[in-house]
Amino acid sequence: MSFTRTLRAVGGVAVAGALLFTAAPTASADYIRDGQWALDAFNPQKVWKESTGKDVIVAVIDSGVNGDHVDLKGNVLSGKDFTGGGGTADHETGDDHGTAMAALIAGHGHGPNHADGVMGLAPDAKILPIKTNEIGAGTGIDGPIRYAVDHGAKVINMSFAGSSLNDEEKSAVSYALKKDVLLVAGSGNDGTDKPLYPAAAPGVLAVGAVAKDGKVLARSNYGPHIRLIAPGEKIYSAGTSMKYRQATGTSDSTAYVSAAAALVRSKFPDLTAGQVANRLTKTAITPDGKTGITSPDPKYGYGVIRPYRALSEDIPEGPKNGPLTMPKDPQPAGAGADAPGQEAQGSASDDKGGLSPLAVAGMALGVVVVLGIVIGVVVASKKRRNGPPPGGTGFGGPGGGAGVPPQHQFGAYPQPGGPGAYPQSGGPGAYPSAPPTQPPGQ
Repeated sequence: MSFTRTLRAVGGVAVAGALLFTAAPTASADYIRDGQWALDAFNPQKVWKESTGKDVIVAVIDSGVNGDHVDLKGNVLSGKDFTGGGGTADHETGDDHGTAMAALIAGHGHGPNHADGVMGLAPDAKILPIKTNEIGAGTGIDGPIRYAVDHGAKVINMSFAGSSLNDEEKSAVSYALKKDVLLVAGSGNDGTDKPLYPAAAPGVLAVGAVAKDGKVLARSNYGPHIRLIAPGEKIYSAGTSMKYRQATGTSDSTAYVSAAAALVRSKFPDLTAGQVANRLTKTAITPDGKTGITSPDPKYGYGVIRPYRALSEDIPEGPKNGPLTMPKDPQPAGAGADAPGQEAQGSASDDKGGLSPLAVAGMALGVVVVLGIVIGVVVASKKRRNGPPPGGTGFGGPGGGAGVPPQHQFGAYPQPGGPGAYPQSGGPGAYPSAPPTQPPGQ
């Protein structure tokens, strides 16, 4: 399967007048930090009193991560390169995308009091970089997902989208879910309701993007699988070809949701992946100001993440899978026809600890056989003593019954520009109109 990045880079000054985001800007001499309007909107100083993402590994399946970037150094593990060259993935040299996602998740800034550069939402989380061959061009994501799970990731960030998943990739998703890993993926940037993957796959936390004015980004894909939205317009992040960059798209919003999940997993390590998602959805706010909705809207899911509330409010754990719809495991090929000399595995009980239908049927058949033997003995005894029973032939046994174009695309990188204006306070934004369909490839 091939994927397209869920990001489009843009330049220029950000739009003022946000309605959902009302946090005051943090004073800084650094224009990059001043331009992080989304981080300010999360009120990070309050968030970090609750959790900084410590002891949580977030896998970033992407183009690799520049572990030597001044805002990331020390927070990036070695990871693995799946592009065919082997080696680690902590030395991104060309494409900036993976470094940008990692910085939004676990950047720690630099300079006195870490006041300069990019600060991530979960600055004490660790990044496990997993480099793919231009996000699926010629390689699947099954290997990267399994590697992430087997190397301690509790959250997997996937800021890319494609038209489908093959059987191996679906199996890898199921593997991650069974290992209690939260999969987070971007919905795509074509402004349509066509489901893209892995975001639309069962069990994956699908993320759309919201603009600075509080409305869902017009290019953010939508549908019944959307669960959350997060800031995705004119987002400053770290780079490689350039030290910093600014971009718009669901890639960035996905990274923010992954960071929020890391915060929750750090503070509440006993919660399942679904219960982590439950905390995020239960505390989200919709663009029209609603909270605690019971059914996700196709445009904004349950709403915009609010990490501080997700960390601080008293929220019931809820069911194991939370708001996630789990995949149905397909029956293995050849199930029920064991190879010669092999016994069927797991046939004695089901996953709830009770007897499986096969076991029940076997027991019933055994009872019938034993009963038949007993009755046969009794009948034979009666024949010897009294002749055949009147009116019939005895007892008989029971009868049997048998999207987007799949090519890989990169956004052009932005020209350096001044920071976006900070949002103004006000009421929630109006519900967005249906996004226009864009031509393929845009």
